Formats: sequence, C-alpha cells, structure tokens
Amino acid sequence: MDPVTAARRFADTWQRGWTHHDADAITTLYAADAEHVSMPFRPPHRGRAAIADYIRRSFEGETIERVTFAPPLVDGDQAAIEWRVHAYDDRGTPVTLAGCVFARFDAHGLAVRTRDYWHTAEGHL
Repeated sequence: MDPVTAARRFADTWQRGWTHHDADAITTLYAADAEHVSMPFRPPHRGRAAIADYIRRSFEGETIERVTFAPPLVDGDQAAIEWRVHAYDDRGTPVTLAGCVFARFDAHGLAVRTRDYWHTAEGHL
C-alpha cells in the first residue's frame, strides 16, 4: 500500500475508532511488532497487544463529543497528522486534547513506529 493511502486510512480509522472507542479497529492499523510512544518521555509501548492495552486504558472514563484528524502530510514512508478531541473527563469536565501523531508505515500500509505529542486543556477550545 502506498504511504499516502496508508496515512489517510490511519487518520480515518483513528477518527472513527476514537469517536466510538473502538480499540480493535484502531489496533488493526499497527504491525505486530510496532512501537508507539505516547509522549516524548514515556516508555514506548511495544507490540500490537501493548498498543491495544494503552488505547483501551486511554479511553476509560472519557466521553467523546467530537474527534477530528487533519489531512496527513506525507513524506516517503512517514506521515504527520494533527488531531483534536473534544471530550468530557470522568468528572464531566469538558476537555480538549490537541496533538500530532508521526507515523512510519511498512510496505503493507501498517504503522511500524508512531509517536504522539499532545496537550490537554479544560474547556472545548
């Protein structure tokens, strides 16, 4: 699969998957031995099962209002994709998460390495 198609599929699947808390759909985007870094100084999640566990834990206590992913910027086998999430935390407080994921894809269009940079603010910004 070409990287542009892989990046678009990645963004679209994450947007739908996050909206509906569908970790299984999102997990299909990753190679079996993929590595994901959720923040710059956190240890990486290695392997599809560890990534799925991280995603499921991240969804706990979160009520989604809206998830948007921007069109990917692709260079070679890598893409940068901005995203924004309007949600409510487990106390009912509105929050906005804004960030960017950097993804590298293999020849099959699966993510082999991803890393996120994001920030959370109270309110829907």
